[in-house]
Amino acid sequence: MVSRWNQPFGYKDVLKISLPLAVSMASTTLMQITDRIFLGRYSVEAIAAALPAGILAFLFISFFMGVASYINVFIAQYTGAVRPDKVATSLWQGIYFSLIAWIVLVVIGHFLTPLLALGGHPPEVIVLETQYFKILMFGAGLPVLDTALSSFYSGRGLTRTVMLVNMLGALVNIPLDYALINGIWIFPEMGIRGAAIATIVSWCVIICLYCPLIFNSKNEKKYGIISNFKFAPNLFRRFIRFGMSNGMQFFLDIFAVTFFVYMVGRLGTIILAASNIALSIDGISFFPAYGISVGVSTLVGQALGQNRPDYAKRATTCAFHITCVWMGFMGLIYLLMPDTLITMFRPHEINDAQFAEVLVHGRVFLLFMVAYILFDGLVLVYSGALKGAGDVVFVMKAVGFFCVLLMVIPCYLGVEVFKAGPNFLWTIFTAYVVVLSLVFYIRFKGGKWQYMRVIE
Repeated sequence: MVSRWNQPFGYKDVLKISLPLAVSMASTTLMQITDRIFLGRYSVEAIAAALPAGILAFLFISFFMGVASYINVFIAQYTGAVRPDKVATSLWQGIYFSLIAWIVLVVIGHFLTPLLALGGHPPEVIVLETQYFKILMFGAGLPVLDTALSSFYSGRGLTRTVMLVNMLGALVNIPLDYALINGIWIFPEMGIRGAAIATIVSWCVIICLYCPLIFNSKNEKKYGIISNFKFAPNLFRRFIRFGMSNGMQFFLDIFAVTFFVYMVGRLGTIILAASNIALSIDGISFFPAYGISVGVSTLVGQALGQNRPDYAKRATTCAFHITCVWMGFMGLIYLLMPDTLITMFRPHEINDAQFAEVLVHGRVFLLFMVAYILFDGLVLVYSGALKGAGDVVFVMKAVGFFCVLLMVIPCYLGVEVFKAGPNFLWTIFTAYVVVLSLVFYIRFKGGKWQYMRVIE
C-alpha cells in the first residue's frame, strides 16, 4: 500500500481527483440535509412529503443527468489521448443535449404530477408533494446542464474547480432555504415551496459560475472552447449511444429507491418519516463516495486513453480502499450516534410519543445502513470503473435486472400481499445492494473492460 502512494494512478492521484469531487458531493448532501432538517422542523407532513416528491423529481432528472454525465468519460479518454479539440467538441454535445433535456423535463413536470397520488400517501402529504415536485421540475434542466459543464473539469482531472463551484452553490442555498421555508428577513413563509425555490436558485448560481470559468480566451486558445461549438453528428450519436445506457442505469437505480420509498409510505406517516430521515442520513456517506466513483471513472478513462489498463486497475483498487475507510467511519457514526442524527430532523409540532415512534424505527433503519454500507461503497467504485471503460451496457442490464427481481417484486408482494412491516422492506433493500456489489466486482475482475473504448 505504501508503494502505491506515489505511483501513477495510485493513492495520491486518486485523492487528488476524487477528494475534491467527494467534498463537492458533500456540499450537495449538505444542501439536501439542511433542506430536510428545516422541513422536518417546519412540520412532520413536510418532511414526509419532501423525500418522495424529491426522489420522483430526481427519478426523471436522473436519466438525463446520467446521459449528460457520460461526457465526463469522453473528455477523460480524449484527454488521455491528447486531443484537446475533441474535448471542446464533446462538451458542446453535452450542452446541446442538456438544453433539449430541459424542455422535456418541464413537459414531464406538467403532465405527470398525478403520479404522486399513486403512492397512497395521506392527502395532506400529497398536496405538499405536488407543490414541491412542480417547482423542482420547472428548473430540472439546470442540474443536467451543471453535470455537462462540470465534466469539462472533472474529465480532465481538475476537480478542485468543481468542488469550489458546488460549495458556493451550497453557501447560497442553505441560508436562502431557511429564509424561504420559515419566512425570515424580507422573505414570505413558503414552507416546502420555499425549499424547492431555494434549490433552483442555487442551481442557477452554479451555472452562472461555470460559464465565465469555461468560456474564456484561455480555454479558447488551448481547446477552441468557443470556436468548436458546432454540432458534431457522429460524436453526438456515439455520446448518446453510451450515454443512454448510463442514463438508463442511473434511472433504474433511482427508480429502485423511489419504489422502495413509496412502498414504505403505504405503512403510515410515522414510518415514512423515519425511513425518509434514515435515507437522508444515508446521503452523508453515499454522496461523497459517489464523488470518488466519478473520480474513478475519470482515471480509468484517462488510463485507457493512454492504453494503460494496468493504471486503471491500480486506480480502482486504491479508490476502493479509500472508500472502505470512509464508509467504515460513517458506519461507526451511525452505530454510535443514531439518536443524535435522527433528532436533527425532529419537527417542532410532533409530540414526544410520536417522535419516540420515529426514533424506534429510525434506530433499526440505521442498523440496516451499517450492514450494507461497505457493499454500497463497492457498488460505487466498481460500477464507476466499468463505466469509465465503456462497459456501461452491462452496468445498465445488471441494475435493471436486479431492480425488478430484488426490489420491485419483493417490496410489492411484501406490502400488498403479505402485509409485511418496514423491516422486511429494509432487508430487501440491503440484499439488493449486496448482490449488486458482488456482480460488479466479479465483472471487473473478469477483465473484459480492459479492451473497451468510447472514443474513435
